[in-house]
Amino acid sequence: MEHWNEALRLIEEHLAGEIDVATLASAAAQTSEHHFRRMFSTLAGLPVSEYVRRRRLTQATAEIVDGRASVLEVATTYGYVSADAFSRAFKAMHGMTPSEARRPGAVLRSQPRMSFHLTIKGRSDMQHRLIELDRFRIVGRMTRIPIVYEGHNAAIAAFQATLPDGLDDRLLALADVDALPGRLFVTANIEEGGADDSWCDYYHSVATTTPAAALPEDLDVLEVEPSTWTAFRGEGPLPQALQNLWAESFSEWFPSNPYRVLPGPSMLSVLEAADDGSTGSGELWIPVERTTD
Repeated sequence: MEHWNEALRLIEEHLAGEIDVATLASAAAQTSEHHFRRMFSTLAGLPVSEYVRRRRLTQATAEIVDGRASVLEVATTYGYVSADAFSRAFKAMHGMTPSEARRPGAVLRSQPRMSFHLTIKGRSDMQHRLIELDRFRIVGRMTRIPIVYEGHNAAIAAFQATLPDGLDDRLLALADVDALPGRLFVTANIEEGGADDSWCDYYHSVATTTPAAALPEDLDVLEVEPSTWTAFRGEGPLPQALQNLWAESFSEWFPSNPYRVLPGPSMLSVLEAADDGSTGSGELWIPVERTTD
C-alpha cells in the first residue's frame, strides 16, 4: 500500500493547487487512472474527486474559523471561482454559511485524512479464475442508477419491479456464451460525482453472440470487446455474499496480484440460489490486464 499512501500524501500537498488524478495514478500509485479510480472508490467508499473536495473544504473551514482571511481569499485558495460558489459548497457540507461558522459553538464537519493499510484477515485464498472471452454482447433491459457504495440500492429494486413478466425466459433463450450461461447484473459507464451523485448504467441481462441486428428492438444492447476477465466466486447469504466480492477483490486480490482493472462493464452472475433466495453462489466478473512492472 506504499504507493497508494504516496498518492494520498500528494493530494494533501496540493489541496490548494491543481490535482490531476492521472498524474497521481501513474507517478504515485504506479497504475492506470481507471484502476486508480475504481480501487479508490471501492476501498474508500467514495470517489477520489469527492474525497479531494471534502479535504479541501475541511482545510478551508479551518481558515474560515481562524478568521484571518476573507471568504473570497479562502475560496480562491481552494479553487472556487467565486465566494458565492464556495459558500454554497460550504453550506452543503456544514449546514451553515461561512459567517455563521465563525460564531462561538458552531458545530462543523470534517473529512479526516485517509490512509490505506493492508490487513491480514486469515483467509487462505480467494476463489477466482482467469478466462479469455471473445467479443460478445450484453442484451436485456437497462436503466441509469445512482451508485450506492454500501447497503441497499433502492433504485435497483425499483427497476427490477418494473420488468415485464416473461423477460427472463426471453433473455435466457438468447444466452449462448458458455462461460456466462445465466442472468447477468451488469454495471457500465460509471460517472463519478460526489459520494451521493455517482451514476452508472445497470443491465438486467444475459450474454449473447447473436448479431445486434437480429436482437429484439425492445431490448438494450451493450457491445463488449475481447478481454481477459477475472471471475471471483462467492457463496453464502444473499445478496451479502456477492456484494462482499467487490470489497474483497479490491482490498485483497488486486493488491496481491499483478493485474489491474480495465475500462469496461462489471458483471455479477448468480450460479445457484435456494428456493427462498436466502443463500446461494455467484461470480463477479471484472475485465483486467496484467501489469508490466
